[in-house]
Amino acid sequence: MALSKNQIKILKSSFDLFDIDQINSDLESLKSFEILSEEKQLYILKVLNFLYRGGHPACTDQQYNQFFNFFKKKYPNNDFILTVEPEPIIGEKLVTLPQKMLSTDKAYSKEEIIKWIDRIRKASVQYGLDENNIEFKVTAKLDGYAAFDDGNSLYTRGNGSKGRNISFVFDRGLSVFGDERGLGAGEIVINKHYFNEHLANYFDNTRNIQASIIAEKNLSQVIQKSIIDRAAIFYPFKALPSWRGTSTELIKNYDSITKNVLSDIPFETDGVVIEITNQGLKDFLGSTRHHHRWQIALKSNDESSLVEVLKVIPQVSRNGKNTPVVIFNSIRLSGAEISKATAHNYSMVKKLGIGVGSELEIVRSGLVIPKIERVIKKSSPSIPNHCISCGSVLHWIDDNLFCLNHNGCRDQIEKTIIHFFETLGNNDGLGPATISTFYDHGIRSIYDVYLLENDPEKLFAMGFKQKSALNIIDALKKSRRIEIEDWRFLAAFGINRLGYAASERILELYDISDLYNLDENDLIKIDGFAKKTSQIVINGFNLIKEQFDDIYKLNFNLKSSKLTIDSESKFLHKNLVFTGKMEIGSREDLEKIAKSLGAKVTKSVSSKTDFLILGSKVGQRKIDAAKTHNIKLLSEKEFMELTSN
Repeated sequence: MALSKNQIKILKSSFDLFDIDQINSDLESLKSFEILSEEKQLYILKVLNFLYRGGHPACTDQQYNQFFNFFKKKYPNNDFILTVEPEPIIGEKLVTLPQKMLSTDKAYSKEEIIKWIDRIRKASVQYGLDENNIEFKVTAKLDGYAAFDDGNSLYTRGNGSKGRNISFVFDRGLSVFGDERGLGAGEIVINKHYFNEHLANYFDNTRNIQASIIAEKNLSQVIQKSIIDRAAIFYPFKALPSWRGTSTELIKNYDSITKNVLSDIPFETDGVVIEITNQGLKDFLGSTRHHHRWQIALKSNDESSLVEVLKVIPQVSRNGKNTPVVIFNSIRLSGAEISKATAHNYSMVKKLGIGVGSELEIVRSGLVIPKIERVIKKSSPSIPNHCISCGSVLHWIDDNLFCLNHNGCRDQIEKTIIHFFETLGNNDGLGPATISTFYDHGIRSIYDVYLLENDPEKLFAMGFKQKSALNIIDALKKSRRIEIEDWRFLAAFGINRLGYAASERILELYDISDLYNLDENDLIKIDGFAKKTSQIVINGFNLIKEQFDDIYKLNFNLKSSKLTIDSESKFLHKNLVFTGKMEIGSREDLEKIAKSLGAKVTKSVSSKTDFLILGSKVGQRKIDAAKTHNIKLLSEKEFMELTSN
């Protein structure tokens, strides 16, 4: 597969270091995606994502969903999964969006939707809202180009926080479905029938057109005509036809509801979106960095097949965990050629008898890369004794096999370095191929990589040409010069149990320079840190101390997350719960104020709660629970008055 001129243009806008031959090679390896390393899979996903959102995809939507969902299931805590998938920005400055535009969490079966509904029901009990009063809404999931209309301007989604102002599309004649501006998020879409009749001879898919509408200075006549004919429009989500009702009705009439909301939509769709409408409960549920917890998208397509295992090979992660990959003769499921599937761990391989000659049922749920549904015929399990990367003896830790040669195992070293630069997120080009070349020439740590910043001759000796070498040096300088959050810097070291959120919670209370003065008891006091987690994190600190000290001395431009605690505050060391819709500020803003006053903010009322801060539309159950525990009730206004005294 060779990149087209348009694809090259998109990638050059998105990657500082851009190797056409390397990316062409990576795209040729799509058939082997599931056995590639985490870092290589991540790099391929980013390339495919940018090409897709730029209107010139290198694979079908179905194939991308396969790769993305396989990656999500295998690496659920990877930052790419936990944050909004970015779109390419070509020649335009980013502006802050009127409100965040997150991705949508996805499910692939009715069972997953029912589990999500159960989580909503449980949250409603904590919130104090009778589950029979929860209203669910179901709409079609449009497959277009995401944008946000605030009534004055139209913005692309960008990275979820910042995007491009593309209001010029209205000057080109682009209309809004229903002719009402300011309805918020929606998508630029093309009428399916119009595309097939008038545009299919010119474009491979509708996304080519959507990207052209927002990116090209001079539109082709056929695209301009589609705008004038109102075949290409901006469709606000709020204008979509919808079904509304209770969870009981939704579960009972699930098939007919999902079918009906899709029946009258003349645009490309990609499933349905299910969400709740109760604003107070939505505020209570909140969101992750990636998606709202009160909303989910459904896709569904299950297929299965029986296979015979040819071999089981291990794949080594950056922390030394060996994941078994099962190889079998190629089969075809849902239009895709499949020859590999991943087992959860080697304990599963051992207990279920997965080895050469085993017969397995392989299932593709929701068009994702397959999983092992069940073992039909057992055989002698294939359990390695030594690391496939470095040859060290493997050790059992719980249900997994680990290589403990952390400082001498090539796979672990390379993946640790790649993870660091990927997590910083303020540089491009230091990907798997480059890091692999570094390793071949003696680079063994993140600090070793930074020493190259002042040694271009060593890069030349590795085979990098002058332009590539200078780009690498520039990327290293950028990674130190461009401001990043201190919690992102800490998370980049890849300590077990210390992702973005956990790193931020620590650094809200402690300066990053004080990390090595902390012990388990300090961490246990932080929300979300139980005893075992605290032990693991402190042990992780100790393992990376020398590396951390060396890198920290390189003077990264770190933005402190530490909150200034008011030692005289009435809320010092108190437990607070915020409930209802806040009017003075967002719930997130008020929670930050509470934390700055030394309070601990939790989500549910318990006997340990000291104050319940009330917004509007508060459920009676939560108020009753507060009274039962003699918890002091404060209105939002009373809380703010106390914070200013």
